[in-house]
Amino acid sequence: MDVIRIEGGHRVEGVVRVEGAKNSALKLMAATIMAPGVNTLTNVPNISDVHVMGKVLKRLGAQIDVLDEHTLRIDTSTVDSWETPYELVAQMRASTAVLGPLISRFGRATVAMPGGCNIGARKIDMHILGLQALGVEFDLDHGDINATAPHGLIGDTVTLDFASVGATENLMMASVHAKGVTVIDNAAREPEIVDLANLLNEMGAKVHGAGSPVIEIEGVDELHPVTHEVVGDRIEAGTFIATAGIVGTPIEVCGFEPSHLGLVLRKYEQMGITIERGERMVRVYRDKPLASVDIQTLPFPGFPTDMQAQTMCLLALGSESCVITENVFENRFMFASELQRMGADIRIEGHHAIVHGVKGFSGAAVKSPDLRGGAALVMAGLVADGTTVVSDIYHIDRGYERFVEKLQGLGAHVERVTVPDTPVI
Repeated sequence: MDVIRIEGGHRVEGVVRVEGAKNSALKLMAATIMAPGVNTLTNVPNISDVHVMGKVLKRLGAQIDVLDEHTLRIDTSTVDSWETPYELVAQMRASTAVLGPLISRFGRATVAMPGGCNIGARKIDMHILGLQALGVEFDLDHGDINATAPHGLIGDTVTLDFASVGATENLMMASVHAKGVTVIDNAAREPEIVDLANLLNEMGAKVHGAGSPVIEIEGVDELHPVTHEVVGDRIEAGTFIATAGIVGTPIEVCGFEPSHLGLVLRKYEQMGITIERGERMVRVYRDKPLASVDIQTLPFPGFPTDMQAQTMCLLALGSESCVITENVFENRFMFASELQRMGADIRIEGHHAIVHGVKGFSGAAVKSPDLRGGAALVMAGLVADGTTVVSDIYHIDRGYERFVEKLQGLGAHVERVTVPDTPVI
């Protein structure tokens, strides 16, 4: 079992570059199914979720060559299956992103019910309802989603109950080959949606309005392979920005578009964190105590749920009390109980967390409850008295490439070590 061990209290500063966005790369990989031939994706993060998606595509018949650490060549001309294996989809919710592309290419798909971080129900009802409006028929059988389009895909107007990123992406990809025009109303507006639309349009699709609440897709007969660069990971960038905020010393974060973190940066500035914006970078430091502010998570351009744990970590050291409201995933507060082990004063009331600022953290043994919570615990360990040991770090590996090495490059006293499993008696 690998753990991350952090010795707190050491100076952390310097320059760190973020990778391509996990939440974009996975969907772009799935989209290559619809453009038979050799597609090339650059700036792909070398993380476990990408490895799982690669295995999914290979099981469908694709051939994948790793040209370098961050470049994938994906030949989807050999894809000849529309059934995804349970053992892979169960590891990662984003595997359901192949549903739309498979239906689009083959008129059918079989996808296992998804897995991933245990942060909420995250049902795929909206995916199913939206695709049904385009003529897809579903049969849910023993944990499998069997989808067919017996009369082909027909464009229609689909209004989402919630601006779901996954549902928007699947509908976008499925409707690219639908007859006529498809309109997605109340669509997700995240930068990763725009990145997917850009890829599809480069392939020959006609997608308009991505990044707005209404996306219009005019169906086309075929797509062609392309080379595309994955957008920078705003959540990885946000994690290192939060790190700079908690340690106080200057950190320059490069490789992403600051406007993709608009509300996060404004909230952090209200906390007393200085953020100097540049071209695809920010320089972050703090020379005053952390102020307390209320936040509530919402779909983009609201405050991202993927930044909630890192921000709770900051606010736990704030000067006063504040309230964090989680509107996206009901189980996202599991992180709070681990931070309490380090001395945080947090009370959970439904989907609200009442955070009372404390003067500091104490090192402790804690478990990573999910991807972002795990990274935030490591962040807390940087300023804690003594040593912090974070276990279950496979969650962190899902979304952060070389996380420990990047922190070491900033001067942090952090290491990844293997410890023996404790036998259960």
